[in-house]
Amino acid sequence: MVEVKISDKFKKKLLEFLKKNKKADLIMSYLFYIEDIHQLKPVLFPHEKKIYQSVEDLIEKLKKENKLCRKTSIKVQFEKQDVDENTKKVYICPFTGKVFGDNTHPNPQDAIYDWVSKCPENKERKGGLHAKRFFVSEDPELIKNYIKKRKEPIIKEVYSSSISGKLFNSEEGVLEDFKKNYIKQLSLIEVQNQNRFEIEKNFLNFLQDQLKEDKISNFVKALSKIPEFEGFLEKWFES
Repeated sequence: MVEVKISDKFKKKLLEFLKKNKKADLIMSYLFYIEDIHQLKPVLFPHEKKIYQSVEDLIEKLKKENKLCRKTSIKVQFEKQDVDENTKKVYICPFTGKVFGDNTHPNPQDAIYDWVSKCPENKERKGGLHAKRFFVSEDPELIKNYIKKRKEPIIKEVYSSSISGKLFNSEEGVLEDFKKNYIKQLSLIEVQNQNRFEIEKNFLNFLQDQLKEDKISNFVKALSKIPEFEGFLEKWFES
């Protein structure tokens, strides 16, 4: 059996822990030691109602099962044309040149009225309000001046979260969102004291191995060599 050694650094950590947690018993203190020496960072994954040894273990498992994210394709459309080859009538703002076509806008006349009434370049006033003056044309040659070649849509590969369905530009974006919103960090003591969630099999085996009587005895033996823990050991044995 490997001898347990209490470093000065951990000795300080444990004394601070016991000072803050007056009701801490031997098992709690031992779990605090196990968490520290193995650098454990357990996480609860509420979606599965299961606790994992680390977020890395959880992510690796979800990736293997294709339950974290998947690639998908989206069509990226560029700006809608204001005027196209089928436009027969246009409504034009005289202040900015903004144009609405009769076939590219559901209500072009209402739109031009709304536009010029709020247009920052419109300095004309009528009754204290913006003048609702605009131009109208049905001249095909004039309308041609407003036709701009529209950029074709592009197909882009993105990533879809299997948990939320939200789209992200990269797999890293999915991972960051997952870590931020879909897991909860737990201490090893919280893991041991809870009974609502299942502990992932490998993590459970690890805990059962660490909680063997001989390993706990070695921990006690190591503490007994340090005078500062004498009072705590006496209290634990009495209870």
